[in-house]
Formats: sequence, structure tokens, C-alpha cells
Amino acid sequence: MNCTSQLVFTGAHGAVPPAYELLKEEHEVAVLGAPQSPAPVTTTVINIRSDTAVPDHIVWSLFNTVFMNWCCLGFVAFAYSVKSRDRKMVGDITGAQSYASTAKCLNICALVLGLLLTIVLIILVSTISL
Repeated sequence: MNCTSQLVFTGAHGAVPPAYELLKEEHEVAVLGAPQSPAPVTTTVINIRSDTAVPDHIVWSLFNTVFMNWCCLGFVAFAYSVKSRDRKMVGDITGAQSYASTAKCLNICALVLGLLLTIVLIILVSTISL
């Protein structure tokens, strides 16, 4: 028992579309078959270095430079933060960490000194005016 079915599409005018013709490229692929190469398959390995996140504390340094710049510690911390960012852009992670650590210490000193001097100034102004 041989049963074959054929699907016929009729257009808007009732015409049957033309039969499918092999394109030149399809004919070449059909004749040549699957690509066969005697060369062994080679692979390429790309090592992508994971960037270590080195905080440069530039925003904190800028805040200390603008608002609490006692003894210019905020400005010096800002300079070290910029150096840290430059080292990070070049790819020197160790240098960037060193400059970032110095900027962090200077920012802490500037913040503590600024807060202490502000509190002392408020106490002095409030006691003198009484």
C-alpha cells in the first residue's frame, strides 16, 4: 500500500506556484556533501583577566576637599585618589591599591579632624556667646 500526499497551494487567482528550483549554492552543497577537512580541529582559548575592584575613594576625597579641607588633607587625599584611578586604568592593580589605601587613610583623618574641629568650634561659639 503506497500512499502519497501532495500539498497544493492555490493563489488568489487559482494559479499553482512554480515548482521549487535548486539554487546554484544549494546544488553545490548537495553535490559536495558535508564539509570534510583533513586538518584537525583547533581551539582557541582566551584568558580574560578578572578586574579586581579597587575602590579609589574619589567621591569621598572630593567631599572632604570641598567641605572639610582642614590642613589640606582632603586635597591630598583627592590627589592620591586620582593617582589610584590612573594606576587602575593602566592595569597596575598593586599600585592602585597602594594609592587607594593612602587616600582612604587621609580621608579618614580629614573626616575625623574636620568633625572634631567643627564640634570644638560650635562649643566655643556657644560658650562665648553666653
